[in-house]
Amino acid sequence: MTAHDFGPLVLGGNTFGWTSSRDESFAVLDAFVAAGGRAIDTADVYSSWVPGNSGGESETVLGEWLARRGRRDDVEIHTKVFALDARPGLSAVNLRAAVDDSLRRLQTDHLDLYYAHRDDDAVSQEEYVAAFGELVAAGKIRAVGASNFTAERLRSAVSIAADLGVTAFTVAQDGYSLVRRDYETTLRDTIAELGLVELPYGALQGGFLTGKYRPGVEVDSARAGNATKLLDDPRTLALLDALDRVADARGVSVAAVALAWLRQQPTIGAPIASARTVEQLSHLIESFTLELSAEELALVGSPTAPSA
Repeated sequence: MTAHDFGPLVLGGNTFGWTSSRDESFAVLDAFVAAGGRAIDTADVYSSWVPGNSGGESETVLGEWLARRGRRDDVEIHTKVFALDARPGLSAVNLRAAVDDSLRRLQTDHLDLYYAHRDDDAVSQEEYVAAFGELVAAGKIRAVGASNFTAERLRSAVSIAADLGVTAFTVAQDGYSLVRRDYETTLRDTIAELGLVELPYGALQGGFLTGKYRPGVEVDSARAGNATKLLDDPRTLALLDALDRVADARGVSVAAVALAWLRQQPTIGAPIASARTVEQLSHLIESFTLELSAEELALVGSPTAPSA
Protein backbone atom coordinates (compact mmCIF):
# COMPACT_ATOMS: atom_id res chain seq x y z
CA MET A 1 0.00 0.00 0.00
CA THR A 2 1.42 3.34 -1.00
CA ALA A 3 -1.27 5.50 0.63
CA HIS A 4 -2.95 4.84 3.95
CA ASP A 5 -6.19 2.92 3.92
CA PHE A 6 -7.19 2.90 7.56
CA GLY A 7 -10.74 1.78 6.93
CA PRO A 8 -13.58 2.66 9.33
CA LEU A 9 -11.82 1.21 12.38
CA VAL A 10 -8.28 0.14 13.25
CA LEU A 11 -8.17 -3.18 15.09
CA GLY A 12 -6.17 -3.02 18.30
CA GLY A 13 -3.80 -5.96 18.75
CA ASN A 14 -3.21 -5.59 22.49
CA THR A 15 -5.28 -8.72 23.25
CA PHE A 16 -3.24 -11.04 20.99
CA GLY A 17 -1.13 -13.32 23.14
CA TRP A 18 -2.77 -11.89 26.28
CA THR A 19 -6.54 -12.26 26.77
CA SER A 20 -6.98 -13.79 23.30
CA SER A 21 -5.39 -17.15 22.58
CA ARG A 22 -3.65 -17.73 19.26
CA ASP A 23 -6.77 -19.38 17.82
CA GLU A 24 -9.06 -16.63 19.15
CA SER A 25 -6.70 -13.99 17.74
CA PHE A 26 -6.71 -15.66 14.31
CA ALA A 27 -10.52 -15.85 14.37
CA VAL A 28 -10.82 -12.15 15.27
CA LEU A 29 -8.35 -11.17 12.53
CA ASP A 30 -10.14 -13.31 9.95
CA ALA A 31 -13.52 -11.83 10.83
CA PHE A 32 -12.17 -8.27 10.90
CA VAL A 33 -10.70 -8.51 7.39
CA ALA A 34 -13.76 -10.35 6.07
CA ALA A 35 -15.94 -7.46 7.27
CA GLY A 36 -13.80 -4.90 5.43
CA GLY A 37 -11.28 -3.99 8.14
CA ARG A 38 -7.92 -2.94 6.74
CA ALA A 39 -5.54 -1.74 9.47
CA ILE A 40 -4.16 -3.46 12.57
CA ASP A 41 -2.38 -1.71 15.44
CA THR A 42 0.12 -3.35 17.78
CA ALA A 43 3.35 -2.52 19.66
CA ASP A 44 6.60 -4.24 20.53
CA VAL A 45 5.76 -3.98 24.24
CA TYR A 46 2.47 -5.95 23.97
CA SER A 47 2.05 -7.84 26.27
CA SER A 48 5.08 -7.61 28.53
CA TRP A 49 2.89 -6.84 31.56
CA VAL A 50 1.60 -10.41 31.64
CA PRO A 51 3.51 -12.76 33.98
CA GLY A 52 5.71 -15.01 31.86
CA ASN A 53 5.65 -12.69 28.85
CA SER A 54 8.57 -10.51 27.78
CA GLY A 55 6.94 -8.39 25.05
CA GLY A 56 6.60 -9.09 21.35
CA GLU A 57 3.80 -11.62 21.90
CA SER A 58 1.21 -9.61 19.97
CA GLU A 59 3.54 -9.01 17.02
CA THR A 60 4.44 -12.70 16.97
CA VAL A 61 0.79 -13.83 16.82
CA LEU A 62 0.04 -11.26 14.14
CA GLY A 63 3.09 -12.39 12.15
CA GLU A 64 1.98 -16.01 12.34
CA TRP A 65 -1.46 -15.00 11.07
CA LEU A 66 0.06 -13.03 8.18
CA ALA A 67 2.27 -15.98 7.24
CA ARG A 68 -0.61 -18.46 7.51
CA ARG A 69 -3.15 -16.37 5.59
CA GLY A 70 -0.89 -14.65 3.05
CA ARG A 71 -2.85 -11.42 3.49
CA ARG A 72 0.04 -8.96 3.85
CA ASP A 73 -0.97 -6.82 0.87
CA ASP A 74 -4.58 -6.67 2.08
CA VAL A 75 -3.86 -5.00 5.42
CA GLU A 76 -1.86 -2.20 6.98
CA ILE A 77 0.38 -3.14 9.88
CA HIS A 78 1.12 -0.47 12.49
CA THR A 79 3.48 -0.99 15.44
CA LYS A 80 5.41 1.08 17.96
CA VAL A 81 8.80 1.51 19.59
CA PHE A 82 9.91 2.97 22.94
CA ALA A 83 8.48 1.01 25.85
CA LEU A 84 9.94 -2.50 25.55
CA ASP A 85 12.52 -3.14 28.27
CA ALA A 86 14.86 -4.85 25.82
CA ARG A 87 14.59 -1.99 23.30
CA PRO A 88 13.94 1.18 25.29
CA GLY A 89 13.71 4.73 24.00
CA LEU A 90 14.08 6.51 20.67
CA SER A 91 17.84 6.63 20.11
CA ALA A 92 18.91 6.04 16.52
CA VAL A 93 20.70 2.84 17.55
CA ASN A 94 17.59 1.53 19.29
CA LEU A 95 15.27 2.42 16.43
CA ARG A 96 17.41 0.48 13.95
CA ALA A 97 17.49 -2.58 16.21
CA ALA A 98 13.85 -2.41 17.30
CA VAL A 99 12.43 -2.12 13.80
CA ASP A 100 14.34 -5.22 12.70
CA ASP A 101 13.03 -7.10 15.74
CA SER A 102 9.46 -6.08 14.92
CA LEU A 103 9.82 -6.98 11.25
CA ARG A 104 11.13 -10.41 12.20
CA ARG A 105 8.28 -11.09 14.64
CA LEU A 106 5.71 -9.80 12.16
CA GLN A 107 7.26 -11.87 9.34
CA THR A 108 7.19 -8.94 6.93
CA ASP A 109 9.73 -6.72 5.16
CA HIS A 110 8.01 -3.41 5.89
CA LEU A 111 5.69 -1.60 8.30
CA ASP A 112 2.95 0.64 6.94
CA LEU A 113 3.20 2.86 10.02
CA TYR A 114 5.83 2.97 12.76
CA TYR A 115 5.09 5.03 15.87
CA ALA A 116 7.15 6.57 18.58
CA HIS A 117 5.05 5.10 21.42
CA ARG A 118 6.08 7.99 23.66
CA ASP A 119 8.28 11.03 23.31
CA ASP A 120 11.85 10.64 24.58
CA ASP A 121 13.35 13.72 26.20
CA ALA A 122 16.62 11.86 26.74
CA VAL A 123 17.28 11.89 22.98
CA SER A 124 17.43 14.97 20.79
CA GLN A 125 14.52 15.32 18.42
CA GLU A 126 16.98 15.79 15.58
CA GLU A 127 18.39 12.33 16.29
CA TYR A 128 15.15 10.39 16.29
CA VAL A 129 13.48 12.38 13.51
CA ALA A 130 16.51 11.68 11.31
CA ALA A 131 16.52 8.00 12.33
CA PHE A 132 12.86 7.52 11.46
CA GLY A 133 13.57 9.23 8.13
CA GLU A 134 16.43 6.80 7.55
CA LEU A 135 14.07 3.84 8.09
CA VAL A 136 11.64 5.27 5.52
CA ALA A 137 14.46 5.76 3.03
CA ALA A 138 15.56 2.16 3.60
CA GLY A 139 12.06 0.92 2.79
CA LYS A 140 11.54 -0.64 6.21
CA ILE A 141 8.69 1.69 7.11
CA ARG A 142 6.23 3.59 4.95
CA ALA A 143 5.15 6.30 7.38
CA VAL A 144 5.97 7.66 10.84
CA GLY A 145 3.58 8.31 13.71
CA ALA A 146 3.72 9.97 17.11
CA SER A 147 1.80 8.65 20.11
CA ASN A 148 1.27 10.60 23.34
CA PHE A 149 3.23 13.67 22.22
CA THR A 150 2.47 17.23 23.34
CA ALA A 151 1.38 19.78 20.76
CA GLU A 152 4.66 21.65 21.21
CA ARG A 153 6.80 18.58 20.57
CA LEU A 154 4.73 17.59 17.54
CA ARG A 155 5.31 21.02 16.04
CA SER A 156 9.05 20.92 16.64
CA ALA A 157 9.38 17.38 15.27
CA VAL A 158 7.54 18.29 12.06
CA SER A 159 9.65 21.43 11.69
CA ILE A 160 12.89 19.49 12.19
CA ALA A 161 11.85 16.93 9.59
CA ALA A 162 11.26 19.74 7.10
CA ASP A 163 14.68 21.22 7.87
CA LEU A 164 16.36 17.82 7.46
CA GLY A 165 14.38 16.93 4.34
CA VAL A 166 13.15 13.65 5.80
CA THR A 167 9.71 12.08 6.21
CA ALA A 168 7.83 13.76 9.06
CA PHE A 169 5.16 12.48 11.43
CA THR A 170 1.90 12.23 9.49
CA VAL A 171 -0.19 10.28 12.00
CA ALA A 172 -0.82 10.79 15.72
CA GLN A 173 -2.25 8.38 18.27
CA ASP A 174 -3.65 9.70 21.52
CA GLY A 175 -6.28 8.79 24.09
CA TYR A 176 -9.70 10.09 23.07
CA SER A 177 -13.23 8.92 23.75
CA LEU A 178 -16.63 10.23 24.77
CA VAL A 179 -15.47 10.22 28.38
CA ARG A 180 -11.90 11.37 27.75
CA ARG A 181 -12.08 14.53 25.69
CA ASP A 182 -9.02 16.61 26.64
CA TYR A 183 -7.73 15.91 23.11
CA GLU A 184 -10.24 18.46 21.84
CA THR A 185 -8.67 21.27 23.87
CA THR A 186 -5.00 20.28 23.97
CA LEU A 187 -4.09 18.70 20.64
CA ARG A 188 -6.81 18.86 18.00
CA ASP A 189 -6.04 22.34 16.67
CA THR A 190 -2.36 21.47 16.30
CA ILE A 191 -3.13 18.15 14.59
CA ALA A 192 -5.36 20.00 12.13
CA GLU A 193 -2.85 22.79 11.54
CA LEU A 194 -0.02 20.33 10.85
CA GLY A 195 -2.24 18.23 8.58
CA LEU A 196 -1.82 15.08 10.67
CA VAL A 197 -4.40 12.31 10.96
CA GLU A 198 -5.42 11.18 14.44
CA LEU A 199 -6.06 7.49 15.19
CA PRO A 200 -7.32 7.58 18.79
CA TYR A 201 -6.80 4.75 21.25
CA GLY A 202 -9.03 4.05 24.24
CA ALA A 203 -12.04 4.66 22.00
CA LEU A 204 -14.29 2.50 24.21
CA GLN A 205 -12.64 3.63 27.45
CA GLY A 206 -11.60 0.20 28.69
CA GLY A 207 -14.96 -1.32 27.81
CA PHE A 208 -17.05 1.31 29.59
CA LEU A 209 -18.54 2.56 26.33
CA THR A 210 -19.82 -0.88 25.42
CA GLY A 211 -22.66 -0.14 27.82
CA LYS A 212 -22.04 -3.14 30.06
CA TYR A 213 -21.24 -1.00 33.10
CA ARG A 214 -24.41 0.30 34.75
CA PRO A 215 -25.36 1.48 38.25
CA GLY A 216 -25.99 -1.55 40.43
CA VAL A 217 -24.54 -4.01 37.92
CA GLU A 218 -21.41 -5.98 38.85
CA VAL A 219 -19.07 -6.79 35.96
CA ASP A 220 -16.38 -9.46 36.25
CA SER A 221 -13.48 -7.71 34.55
CA ALA A 222 -9.93 -6.68 35.41
CA ARG A 223 -10.92 -3.16 34.35
CA ALA A 224 -14.16 -3.00 36.33
CA GLY A 225 -12.75 -0.82 39.12
CA ASN A 226 -11.82 2.06 36.83
CA ALA A 227 -15.00 1.75 34.81
CA THR A 228 -17.38 1.77 37.74
CA LYS A 229 -15.83 5.01 39.05
CA LEU A 230 -17.17 6.71 35.93
CA LEU A 231 -20.70 5.92 37.11
CA ASP A 232 -20.26 8.44 39.93
CA ASP A 233 -20.29 11.29 37.39
CA PRO A 234 -23.78 12.54 36.43
CA ARG A 235 -22.45 13.62 33.03
CA THR A 236 -21.41 10.05 32.30
CA LEU A 237 -24.83 8.73 33.29
CA ALA A 238 -26.41 11.26 30.92
CA LEU A 239 -24.03 10.04 28.21
CA LEU A 240 -25.10 6.42 28.71
CA ASP A 241 -28.73 7.48 28.41
CA ALA A 242 -28.01 9.32 25.14
CA LEU A 243 -26.06 6.35 23.77
CA ASP A 244 -28.92 4.04 24.68
CA ARG A 245 -31.44 6.25 22.88
CA VAL A 246 -29.44 6.37 19.65
CA ALA A 247 -28.47 2.67 19.81
CA ASP A 248 -32.09 1.63 20.34
CA ALA A 249 -33.34 3.85 17.53
CA ARG A 250 -30.71 2.52 15.12
CA GLY A 251 -30.88 -1.10 16.22
CA VAL A 252 -27.15 -1.28 16.95
CA SER A 253 -24.91 -1.66 19.99
CA VAL A 254 -23.87 1.14 22.30
CA ALA A 255 -20.25 0.44 21.30
CA ALA A 256 -21.08 1.00 17.63
CA VAL A 257 -22.61 4.41 18.40
CA ALA A 258 -19.61 5.47 20.52
CA LEU A 259 -17.19 4.46 17.76
CA ALA A 260 -19.22 6.13 15.01
CA TRP A 261 -19.33 9.36 17.03
CA LEU A 262 -15.55 9.30 17.40
CA ARG A 263 -14.90 8.47 13.74
CA GLN A 264 -16.99 11.48 12.69
CA GLN A 265 -15.05 14.00 14.80
CA PRO A 266 -12.65 16.50 13.16
CA THR A 267 -9.08 15.23 12.43
CA ILE A 268 -10.01 11.57 13.12
CA GLY A 269 -8.96 8.99 10.54
CA ALA A 270 -10.41 6.00 12.40
CA PRO A 271 -10.76 4.97 16.04
CA ILE A 272 -8.73 2.07 17.42
CA ALA A 273 -10.57 -0.64 19.33
CA SER A 274 -9.80 -4.23 20.24
CA ALA A 275 -11.90 -7.35 20.65
CA ARG A 276 -11.01 -10.46 22.62
CA THR A 277 -13.47 -12.65 20.71
CA VAL A 278 -15.40 -12.68 17.43
CA GLU A 279 -18.56 -12.01 19.45
CA GLN A 280 -17.08 -8.78 20.81
CA LEU A 281 -15.83 -7.87 17.35
CA SER A 282 -19.37 -7.98 15.97
CA HIS A 283 -20.24 -4.84 17.92
CA LEU A 284 -17.21 -3.04 16.48
CA ILE A 285 -18.14 -4.12 12.95
CA GLU A 286 -21.59 -2.56 13.40
CA SER A 287 -19.85 0.82 13.53
CA PHE A 288 -18.24 0.40 10.08
CA THR A 289 -21.26 1.68 8.14
CA LEU A 290 -22.99 3.67 10.89
CA GLU A 291 -23.19 7.39 10.08
CA LEU A 292 -24.77 9.50 12.79
CA SER A 293 -26.87 12.55 11.92
CA ALA A 294 -25.95 16.00 13.18
CA GLU A 295 -28.72 15.68 15.77
CA GLU A 296 -27.45 12.30 16.95
CA LEU A 297 -23.87 13.57 17.14
CA ALA A 298 -25.03 16.49 19.29
CA LEU A 299 -27.22 14.30 21.52
CA VAL A 300 -24.38 11.90 22.24
CA GLY A 301 -21.64 14.51 22.47
CA SER A 302 -23.29 17.17 24.63
CA PRO A 303 -23.25 15.47 28.08
CA THR A 304 -19.45 15.28 28.25
CA ALA A 305 -18.48 18.26 26.07
CA PRO A 306 -15.47 20.18 27.48
CA SER A 307 -16.34 23.44 29.14
CA ALA A 308 -15.78 26.47 26.94
